[in-house]
Amino acid sequence: MAVNLTPNAIAAIESGDVNAKPLVQVLDIKLIGSTQERYRLLLSDAVSTQHAMLATQLNDRVKSGRVRKGSVVQLVEYICSPVQNRKIIVVLNMETIIPDCEIIGNPKSLVESDSAAQKPLFNGNLVQSARVSNNNFSAQKPGHNVQNFPPTVQPPYKPPPNYKNHGPILKNDAPARIIPIAALNPYQGRWAIKARVTAKGDLRRYNNARGDGKVFSFDLLDSDGGEIRVTCFNAVVDRFYDAIELGKVYMISKGSLKPAQKNYNHLKNEWEIFLEATSMVELCPDEDGSIPRQQFSFRPISEIENAENNSILDVIGVVISVNPSVPILRKNGMETQRRILNLKDGSGRSVELTLWGEFCNREGQKLEEMINSGGFPVLAVKSGKVNDFSGKSIGTISATQLLINPDLPEAHGLRNWFDGVGKSASSVSISREIILGGSKNEIRKTVSQIKDEGFGRSDKPDWVTVKAAISFIKTDTFCYTACPLMIGDRQCNKKVTRSGNARWQCDRCNQEFEECDYRYLLQAQIQDHTGLTWVTAFQESGEEILGCSAKELYSLKYEDQDDDRFGGIIRSRLFIQYLFRLKIKEEMYGDEQRVKITVVKVDNVNYSSEGRYMLDLISKFPRQ
Repeated sequence: MAVNLTPNAIAAIESGDVNAKPLVQVLDIKLIGSTQERYRLLLSDAVSTQHAMLATQLNDRVKSGRVRKGSVVQLVEYICSPVQNRKIIVVLNMETIIPDCEIIGNPKSLVESDSAAQKPLFNGNLVQSARVSNNNFSAQKPGHNVQNFPPTVQPPYKPPPNYKNHGPILKNDAPARIIPIAALNPYQGRWAIKARVTAKGDLRRYNNARGDGKVFSFDLLDSDGGEIRVTCFNAVVDRFYDAIELGKVYMISKGSLKPAQKNYNHLKNEWEIFLEATSMVELCPDEDGSIPRQQFSFRPISEIENAENNSILDVIGVVISVNPSVPILRKNGMETQRRILNLKDGSGRSVELTLWGEFCNREGQKLEEMINSGGFPVLAVKSGKVNDFSGKSIGTISATQLLINPDLPEAHGLRNWFDGVGKSASSVSISREIILGGSKNEIRKTVSQIKDEGFGRSDKPDWVTVKAAISFIKTDTFCYTACPLMIGDRQCNKKVTRSGNARWQCDRCNQEFEECDYRYLLQAQIQDHTGLTWVTAFQESGEEILGCSAKELYSLKYEDQDDDRFGGIIRSRLFIQYLFRLKIKEEMYGDEQRVKITVVKVDNVNYSSEGRYMLDLISKFPRQ
């Protein structure tokens, strides 16, 4: 079956018409893009052809076979953008009229066809001419019925009257037209998008070879479901950081598009926007109900078990337990907070969710209070990161959002399930296994096994728990003088030295100050029944071992010169068993590689739990 295509549709679209809603035929489909799947189409109006890019939200039309080679489609929403000195049609919405059809006419590329020189008018003569041409083609194949789909007749495309007949124009000052996020590409000269801020990252400071800097980013969502990340650096941060509010709608233009850094950007968009000094960000005061406040793609907990490590996903579940917040020392020496809770859903699985930083004190504290009062809140997690260390778990990142008892259909369904049968239903954890009498994720080893089994030799650090006693503590360099200044929301903590005027100086902050901070850098030997090894304990674990701050101990030794009290504190910690949580990693010292063992956590031995643990080990020995 043949059909009349819209005459001169390709030429009209290239001239700027966006209202004709023409009928065209798909001659070819090609999958392109490495970071994100995109389809390139070759469209025909029976005379001319032109390449088109399919918006990613329409990919399922091709995958399902609704659009294929030969399909006749009606373009509902589209624009024409210049890409590398040629024009590309970007299809934002379309409808399939005939799924499969023979090639109509004898189309050629627009630059080759004679119609390229004609003015693209949808007048009666052109329509009649095209119908004759198409009817002649159909007449060569008797037995085929011709079905007419008359196009919507539109007047010729004209520029807005405010920018007409004003003489030579050196610069186009007309306001950029709002386009969907899915249609953005780096070859467009002028564009504007209207979108809602769905996530706003923290202001971060960095230091590299080019000096100090600051950066923040935020995520946008428009009415078509398109998402993109916007990033600001340095002076641009000062302009927009306070102006951007979570949940508000903005008009954004005059930014530059660059490839998205997928290591840090989890959104389904191959581009991200970088705002510059000339960029415009305008708040839309009237609420736009067509733009959703958030977009979720929830995964059942049972599917997370097979998710790739470091992948970003959304999950929703009922909070069944919340652990207290504990301080953790990061690799960069900075201290942060960690809190672990457990989620359960109707898939028969549960998963650990690890909250980091401010999430522990904000949402984490609120969830703990709700659990302690007998409630089991529903928690929606937007953009959680999958971790596969000893099972699968979810962790928060800077872009994560936590919604407690959200007004969502999935949340209401989960609440009804849990209150009905879910509370008593059994579930299997996909996260870390529990050692009887021990803590989660606990790999118990002896001191000798650390060396014998080659811990710390892989690319990633190993984490083990050892029951041992401290046999020796170095007392000549047990702490260091640290910078007390704050960089953003974190303390600098770099080593400081005395300047010529007896003030403390930090080379990193390039500042001087009267008082410095004192932080532990303990070097100690621990031993068990199998051997001994050296370990390093920093601030928090040092305080856990010695029971006082580094400043107090420094004052005793160097200011008060009370060697008796100082020595008494050190001796009181020797030959007492502790449970040491150790991080083991091979590092370079000069030209030599050494295995460094760092104490992350120190706990007193709970002999009741330890007894159960040992009984469990004994039960696993083979019986003779």
